Amino acid sequence: MPKVIVKHSFYEYGGLRPQIFSLLDNLAGDFNAHGKKIIIKPNMLAPAAPGAAVITHPHVVRAVAEYVLEKGGRPAISDSQAVGSFSRILKTGGYSDALKGMDVECREFRKSVPVDIGEPFGRIDLAQDAVEADFIINLPKLKTHGQMFMTLGVKNMFGCVVGFRKPEWHFRTGVDRELFARLVVQIYGVVKPDVTILDGILAMEGQGPGLSGRPRELNVLMGGDNAVSLDMTVCRMLGLEALDLLTNKIAYERGLASEYQIEGELPRINDFRLPSMAPLVFGPRALHGLARKYLVQRPVIAGDRCRMCRECIKYCPAKAVTEKGERPRFDYDKCIRCYCCVEVCPHGALEAKENFISRMARRLFRSKA
Repeated sequence: MPKVIVKHSFYEYGGLRPQIFSLLDNLAGDFNAHGKKIIIKPNMLAPAAPGAAVITHPHVVRAVAEYVLEKGGRPAISDSQAVGSFSRILKTGGYSDALKGMDVECREFRKSVPVDIGEPFGRIDLAQDAVEADFIINLPKLKTHGQMFMTLGVKNMFGCVVGFRKPEWHFRTGVDRELFARLVVQIYGVVKPDVTILDGILAMEGQGPGLSGRPRELNVLMGGDNAVSLDMTVCRMLGLEALDLLTNKIAYERGLASEYQIEGELPRINDFRLPSMAPLVFGPRALHGLARKYLVQRPVIAGDRCRMCRECIKYCPAKAVTEKGERPRFDYDKCIRCYCCVEVCPHGALEAKENFISRMARRLFRSKA
Protein backbone atom coordinates (compact mmCIF):
# COMPACT_ATOMS: atom_id res chain seq x y z
CA MET A 1 0.00 0.00 0.00
CA PRO A 2 1.39 3.47 -0.88
CA LYS A 3 2.30 5.64 2.07
CA VAL A 4 2.77 9.32 2.72
CA ILE A 5 5.04 10.46 5.55
CA VAL A 6 4.50 13.91 7.07
CA LYS A 7 7.12 15.78 9.10
CA HIS A 8 7.16 19.16 10.84
CA SER A 9 10.29 20.78 9.45
CA PHE A 10 12.46 23.86 8.96
CA TYR A 11 15.28 24.80 6.59
CA GLU A 12 17.88 24.65 9.37
CA TYR A 13 20.18 22.11 7.75
CA GLY A 14 21.23 20.24 10.86
CA GLY A 15 17.62 19.21 11.44
CA LEU A 16 16.48 18.98 7.82
CA ARG A 17 19.16 16.54 6.64
CA PRO A 18 18.29 13.66 9.00
CA GLN A 19 14.59 14.12 8.24
CA ILE A 20 15.19 13.74 4.50
CA PHE A 21 17.50 10.77 5.05
CA SER A 22 14.75 9.16 7.15
CA LEU A 23 12.15 9.79 4.43
CA LEU A 24 14.35 8.23 1.77
CA ASP A 25 15.22 5.24 3.97
CA ASN A 26 11.51 4.60 4.48
CA LEU A 27 10.36 5.23 0.92
CA ALA A 28 13.18 4.01 -1.33
CA GLY A 29 13.10 0.45 -0.02
CA ASP A 30 16.31 -1.50 -0.50
CA PHE A 31 17.95 1.37 -2.37
CA ASN A 32 20.98 -0.03 -4.18
CA ALA A 33 22.26 3.09 -5.92
CA HIS A 34 25.84 1.95 -6.45
CA GLY A 35 27.04 3.23 -9.84
CA LYS A 36 23.51 4.15 -10.94
CA LYS A 37 22.38 7.42 -12.43
CA ILE A 38 19.88 9.05 -10.08
CA ILE A 39 17.89 12.00 -11.41
CA ILE A 40 16.94 14.58 -8.78
CA LYS A 41 14.10 16.67 -10.22
CA PRO A 42 13.38 19.87 -8.25
CA ASN A 43 11.01 22.63 -9.28
CA MET A 44 13.35 25.13 -10.92
CA LEU A 45 10.76 27.31 -12.61
CA ALA A 46 12.82 30.49 -12.93
CA PRO A 47 15.65 32.48 -11.31
CA ALA A 48 14.36 33.34 -7.83
CA ALA A 49 15.71 33.58 -4.31
CA PRO A 50 14.76 30.69 -1.99
CA GLY A 51 12.65 33.06 0.13
CA ALA A 52 10.31 33.78 -2.81
CA ALA A 53 8.88 30.22 -2.57
CA VAL A 54 9.07 29.83 -6.37
CA ILE A 55 11.64 27.02 -6.43
CA THR A 56 12.47 23.95 -4.35
CA HIS A 57 14.73 25.10 -1.50
CA PRO A 58 18.45 24.37 -2.11
CA HIS A 59 18.86 22.73 1.31
CA VAL A 60 16.27 20.10 0.34
CA VAL A 61 18.16 19.42 -2.90
CA ARG A 62 21.50 19.25 -1.10
CA ALA A 63 20.27 16.75 1.48
CA VAL A 64 18.86 14.46 -1.22
CA ALA A 65 22.11 14.70 -3.20
CA GLU A 66 24.13 13.79 -0.10
CA TYR A 67 21.90 10.77 0.48
CA VAL A 68 22.43 9.53 -3.08
CA LEU A 69 26.21 10.00 -2.78
CA GLU A 70 26.29 8.06 0.50
CA LYS A 71 24.47 5.22 -1.25
CA GLY A 72 27.09 5.17 -4.02
CA GLY A 73 24.88 6.71 -6.71
CA ARG A 74 25.64 9.33 -9.35
CA PRO A 75 23.25 12.24 -8.66
CA ALA A 76 22.20 14.54 -11.49
CA ILE A 77 20.11 17.59 -10.60
CA SER A 78 18.00 18.50 -13.61
CA ASP A 79 14.94 20.40 -14.75
CA SER A 80 13.73 22.35 -17.76
CA GLN A 81 13.15 25.91 -16.63
CA ALA A 82 10.48 28.21 -18.01
CA VAL A 83 12.56 31.38 -18.08
CA GLY A 84 16.18 32.44 -17.56
CA SER A 85 19.33 30.38 -17.97
CA PHE A 86 19.92 27.25 -15.92
CA SER A 87 23.20 28.67 -14.61
CA ARG A 88 21.39 31.78 -13.40
CA ILE A 89 18.81 29.66 -11.59
CA LEU A 90 21.60 27.72 -9.88
CA LYS A 91 23.22 30.95 -8.70
CA THR A 92 20.13 33.00 -7.81
CA GLY A 93 18.36 30.05 -6.23
CA GLY A 94 21.28 29.28 -3.92
CA TYR A 95 22.02 25.87 -5.46
CA SER A 96 25.59 26.75 -6.48
CA ASP A 97 26.51 27.63 -2.89
CA ALA A 98 24.59 24.73 -1.35
CA LEU A 99 26.21 22.13 -3.63
CA LYS A 100 29.72 23.58 -3.66
CA GLY A 101 32.41 20.89 -3.41
CA MET A 102 29.96 18.00 -3.93
CA ASP A 103 30.37 15.44 -6.71
CA VAL A 104 27.04 16.33 -8.26
CA GLU A 105 26.12 16.99 -11.87
CA CYS A 106 23.83 19.98 -12.43
CA ARG A 107 22.44 20.33 -15.92
CA GLU A 108 19.17 21.27 -17.55
CA PHE A 109 17.19 18.79 -19.57
CA ARG A 110 18.19 19.36 -23.19
CA LYS A 111 17.83 16.24 -25.32
CA SER A 112 14.41 14.66 -25.84
CA VAL A 113 13.24 11.25 -27.00
CA PRO A 114 9.76 10.34 -28.29
CA VAL A 115 7.66 8.40 -25.78
CA ASP A 116 4.15 7.04 -26.21
CA ILE A 117 2.10 8.35 -23.28
CA GLY A 118 -1.21 7.05 -24.62
CA GLU A 119 -4.25 8.53 -26.31
CA PRO A 120 -5.17 11.20 -27.20
CA PHE A 121 -1.57 12.45 -27.24
CA GLY A 122 0.38 9.47 -28.59
CA ARG A 123 4.14 9.92 -28.86
CA ILE A 124 5.51 13.10 -27.34
CA ASP A 125 9.06 14.30 -26.70
CA LEU A 126 10.29 13.91 -23.11
CA ALA A 127 13.69 14.53 -21.51
CA GLN A 128 15.97 11.62 -22.36
CA ASP A 129 17.79 11.84 -19.02
CA ALA A 130 14.52 11.32 -17.14
CA VAL A 131 13.24 8.55 -19.39
CA GLU A 132 16.50 6.59 -19.15
CA ALA A 133 17.27 7.25 -15.45
CA ASP A 134 17.75 4.30 -13.11
CA PHE A 135 15.88 6.10 -10.33
CA ILE A 136 14.05 9.45 -10.06
CA ILE A 137 13.62 11.50 -6.91
CA ASN A 138 10.92 14.12 -7.48
CA LEU A 139 11.23 17.32 -5.40
CA PRO A 140 8.18 19.54 -6.01
CA LYS A 141 7.36 22.79 -4.26
CA LEU A 142 3.95 23.29 -2.65
CA LYS A 143 2.57 26.15 -4.76
CA THR A 144 -0.72 27.43 -6.08
CA HIS A 145 -1.20 27.56 -9.85
CA GLY A 146 -3.45 29.98 -11.72
CA GLN A 147 -4.37 27.43 -14.38
CA MET A 148 -4.24 24.10 -12.53
CA PHE A 149 -5.12 25.20 -8.95
CA MET A 150 -1.95 23.74 -7.44
CA THR A 151 1.38 22.44 -8.70
CA LEU A 152 2.51 19.49 -6.58
CA GLY A 153 4.14 16.11 -7.19
CA VAL A 154 2.36 15.02 -10.36
CA LYS A 155 2.51 18.46 -12.00
CA ASN A 156 6.25 18.70 -11.30
CA MET A 157 6.82 15.97 -13.91
CA PHE A 158 5.68 18.37 -16.64
CA GLY A 159 9.23 19.72 -16.30
CA CYS A 160 10.33 16.64 -18.26
CA VAL A 161 8.96 18.40 -21.35
CA VAL A 162 11.98 20.30 -22.58
CA GLY A 163 12.22 24.04 -23.21
CA PHE A 164 9.70 25.70 -25.50
CA ARG A 165 7.84 22.44 -26.06
CA LYS A 166 6.05 23.25 -22.79
CA PRO A 167 4.26 26.34 -24.13
CA GLU A 168 3.59 24.41 -27.35
CA TRP A 169 1.62 21.87 -25.31
CA HIS A 170 -0.20 24.64 -23.50
CA PHE A 171 -1.25 25.93 -26.92
CA ARG A 172 -2.33 22.49 -28.16
CA THR A 173 -4.55 21.88 -25.15
CA GLY A 174 -5.98 25.39 -25.46
CA VAL A 175 -8.62 26.47 -22.95
CA ASP A 176 -9.35 22.88 -21.86
CA ARG A 177 -7.97 22.57 -18.31
CA GLU A 178 -9.03 18.93 -18.10
CA LEU A 179 -7.16 18.03 -21.29
CA PHE A 180 -4.01 19.71 -19.98
CA ALA A 181 -4.39 17.86 -16.66
CA ARG A 182 -4.70 14.61 -18.61
CA LEU A 183 -1.47 15.42 -20.44
CA VAL A 184 0.34 16.06 -17.15
CA VAL A 185 -0.98 12.86 -15.56
CA GLN A 186 -0.04 10.73 -18.55
CA ILE A 187 3.49 12.15 -18.53
CA TYR A 188 3.68 11.31 -14.83
CA GLY A 189 2.38 7.79 -15.54
CA VAL A 190 5.22 7.14 -17.99
CA VAL A 191 8.12 8.83 -16.19
CA LYS A 192 6.76 7.85 -12.75
CA PRO A 193 9.28 9.02 -10.13
CA ASP A 194 10.30 6.44 -7.54
CA VAL A 195 10.10 8.81 -4.57
CA THR A 196 8.51 12.24 -4.18
CA ILE A 197 9.50 14.66 -1.41
CA LEU A 198 7.41 17.83 -1.24
CA ASP A 199 8.94 21.08 0.01
CA GLY A 200 6.08 22.70 1.88
CA ILE A 201 8.26 24.33 4.53
CA LEU A 202 7.86 27.66 2.77
CA ALA A 203 4.89 27.27 0.42
CA MET A 204 3.23 29.66 -2.01
CA GLU A 205 -0.39 30.74 -1.75
CA GLY A 206 -2.53 33.14 -3.80
CA GLN A 207 -2.06 33.59 -7.54
CA GLY A 208 1.02 31.37 -7.97
CA PRO A 209 3.15 29.76 -9.21
CA GLY A 210 5.32 32.76 -10.16
CA LEU A 211 6.24 35.87 -8.24
CA SER A 212 2.63 37.07 -8.15
CA GLY A 213 2.00 34.44 -5.47
CA ARG A 214 2.72 34.99 -1.79
CA PRO A 215 5.17 32.94 0.34
CA ARG A 216 3.73 31.35 3.45
CA GLU A 217 5.42 29.27 6.14
CA LEU A 218 3.72 25.90 6.60
CA ASN A 219 6.75 24.01 7.97
CA VAL A 220 5.61 20.82 6.25
CA LEU A 221 7.91 18.25 4.64
CA MET A 222 6.05 15.39 2.99
CA GLY A 223 7.32 12.25 1.28
CA GLY A 224 5.61 9.50 -0.65
CA ASP A 225 6.27 6.55 -2.94
CA ASN A 226 3.28 7.60 -5.06
CA ALA A 227 2.97 11.25 -6.06
CA VAL A 228 -0.81 11.01 -6.52
CA SER A 229 -1.25 9.85 -2.92
CA LEU A 230 0.97 12.70 -1.78
CA ASP A 231 -1.02 15.26 -3.78
CA MET A 232 -4.25 13.93 -2.31
CA THR A 233 -2.77 14.28 1.18
CA VAL A 234 -1.93 17.93 0.49
CA CYS A 235 -5.55 18.54 -0.51
CA ARG A 236 -6.70 16.91 2.72
CA MET A 237 -4.29 19.11 4.71
CA LEU A 238 -5.73 22.25 3.08
CA GLY A 239 -9.35 21.25 3.71
CA LEU A 240 -10.10 20.31 0.09
CA GLU A 241 -11.65 17.25 -1.47
CA ALA A 242 -8.94 15.16 -3.13
CA LEU A 243 -10.69 15.30 -6.51
CA ASP A 244 -10.91 19.11 -6.41
CA LEU A 245 -7.43 18.98 -7.94
CA LEU A 246 -7.83 18.05 -11.61
CA THR A 247 -4.65 15.99 -11.77
CA ASN A 248 -5.93 13.89 -8.86
CA LYS A 249 -9.29 13.43 -10.60
CA ILE A 250 -7.67 12.28 -13.85
CA ALA A 251 -5.19 10.03 -12.01
CA TYR A 252 -8.06 8.42 -10.10
CA GLU A 253 -9.96 7.78 -13.34
CA ARG A 254 -6.84 6.20 -14.88
CA GLY A 255 -6.24 3.87 -11.94
CA LEU A 256 -3.12 5.67 -10.74
CA ALA A 257 -4.63 6.39 -7.31
CA SER A 258 -5.36 3.81 -4.62
CA GLU A 259 -5.83 3.48 -0.89
CA TYR A 260 -2.83 4.78 1.03
CA GLN A 261 -1.70 5.33 4.59
CA ILE A 262 -0.44 8.49 6.27
CA GLU A 263 2.37 8.37 8.80
CA GLY A 264 2.97 11.37 11.04
CA GLU A 265 0.72 14.18 12.16
CA LEU A 266 -1.02 15.91 9.26
CA PRO A 267 -1.75 19.56 10.11
CA ARG A 268 -5.07 21.15 9.22
CA ILE A 269 -4.68 24.45 7.36
CA ASN A 270 -8.07 25.99 6.66
CA ASP A 271 -7.06 29.53 5.69
CA PHE A 272 -4.65 28.78 2.84
CA ARG A 273 -5.27 31.30 0.04
CA LEU A 274 -6.05 29.40 -3.15
CA PRO A 275 -6.08 30.98 -6.61
CA SER A 276 -9.25 32.22 -8.23
CA MET A 277 -10.32 29.60 -10.77
CA ALA A 278 -12.97 31.28 -12.91
CA PRO A 279 -14.19 29.28 -15.94
CA LEU A 280 -12.40 29.80 -19.23
CA VAL A 281 -15.67 29.89 -21.20
CA PHE A 282 -19.35 30.07 -20.23
CA GLY A 283 -22.72 30.79 -21.75
CA PRO A 284 -24.04 29.68 -25.17
CA ARG A 285 -21.40 28.34 -27.55
CA ALA A 286 -22.16 31.10 -30.06
CA LEU A 287 -21.06 33.67 -27.46
CA HIS A 288 -17.87 31.92 -26.31
CA GLY A 289 -15.64 34.15 -28.44
CA LEU A 290 -17.21 37.31 -27.00
CA ALA A 291 -17.09 35.92 -23.46
CA ARG A 292 -13.42 34.97 -23.74
CA LYS A 293 -12.50 38.41 -25.04
CA TYR A 294 -14.38 40.54 -22.53
CA LEU A 295 -15.91 38.50 -19.73
CA VAL A 296 -13.73 35.64 -18.47
CA GLN A 297 -10.74 35.84 -16.16
CA ARG A 298 -7.60 36.99 -17.96
CA PRO A 299 -4.00 38.03 -17.38
CA VAL A 300 -3.53 41.73 -16.62
CA ILE A 301 -0.69 44.02 -15.59
CA ALA A 302 -0.65 44.58 -11.84
CA GLY A 303 0.22 48.11 -10.79
CA ASP A 304 3.52 49.60 -11.93
CA ARG A 305 5.74 46.53 -11.53
CA CYS A 306 6.18 45.88 -15.26
CA ARG A 307 9.78 46.46 -16.42
CA MET A 308 9.07 45.56 -20.05
CA CYS A 309 11.55 42.67 -19.91
CA ARG A 310 9.52 40.94 -22.69
CA GLU A 311 9.61 37.48 -21.06
CA CYS A 312 5.81 37.25 -21.38
CA ILE A 313 6.07 38.09 -25.08
CA LYS A 314 8.76 35.47 -25.68
CA TYR A 315 7.03 32.68 -23.77
CA CYS A 316 3.35 33.11 -24.71
CA PRO A 317 2.38 29.90 -26.57
CA ALA A 318 -0.54 31.59 -28.37
CA LYS A 319 1.48 34.66 -29.42
CA ALA A 320 -1.20 36.73 -27.71
CA VAL A 321 1.22 39.19 -26.09
CA THR A 322 2.92 41.88 -28.15
CA GLU A 323 4.81 45.06 -27.44
CA LYS A 324 2.94 48.35 -27.39
CA GLY A 325 4.91 51.32 -26.18
CA GLU A 326 6.19 50.73 -22.66
CA ARG A 327 3.68 48.01 -21.82
CA PRO A 328 2.82 44.56 -23.17
CA ARG A 329 -0.44 44.37 -25.11
CA PHE A 330 -2.75 41.36 -24.67
CA ASP A 331 -4.89 40.04 -27.51
CA TYR A 332 -7.65 38.32 -25.54
CA ASP A 333 -9.06 36.78 -28.73
CA LYS A 334 -5.89 34.72 -29.01
CA CYS A 335 -5.22 34.28 -25.29
CA ILE A 336 -5.82 30.66 -24.17
CA ARG A 337 -5.67 31.52 -20.42
CA CYS A 338 -2.76 29.17 -19.69
CA TYR A 339 -1.24 31.96 -17.56
CA CYS A 340 2.28 31.11 -18.71
CA CYS A 341 2.90 34.87 -18.81
CA VAL A 342 1.96 35.18 -15.13
CA GLU A 343 4.14 32.17 -14.33
CA VAL A 344 7.31 33.41 -16.02
CA CYS A 345 7.15 37.13 -15.19
CA PRO A 346 10.34 37.79 -13.17
CA HIS A 347 8.86 40.91 -11.55
CA GLY A 348 5.46 39.59 -10.43
CA ALA A 349 3.89 42.20 -12.68
CA LEU A 350 1.08 40.04 -14.09
CA GLU A 351 -1.89 38.43 -12.40
CA ALA A 352 -5.09 36.63 -13.35
CA LYS A 353 -8.18 38.75 -12.75
CA GLU A 354 -11.89 38.50 -13.32
CA ASN A 355 -13.73 41.80 -13.59
CA PHE A 356 -17.06 42.73 -12.03
CA ILE A 357 -19.01 42.45 -15.30
CA SER A 358 -17.59 38.95 -15.81
CA ARG A 359 -18.76 37.79 -12.38
CA MET A 360 -22.25 39.22 -12.91
CA ALA A 361 -22.57 37.72 -16.40
CA ARG A 362 -21.49 34.30 -15.14
CA ARG A 363 -24.06 34.41 -12.35
CA LEU A 364 -26.75 35.39 -14.85
CA PHE A 365 -25.98 32.49 -17.17
CA ARG A 366 -25.84 30.09 -14.22
CA SER A 367 -29.24 31.27 -12.89
CA LYS A 368 -30.85 30.68 -16.30
CA ALA A 369 -29.24 27.29 -16.84
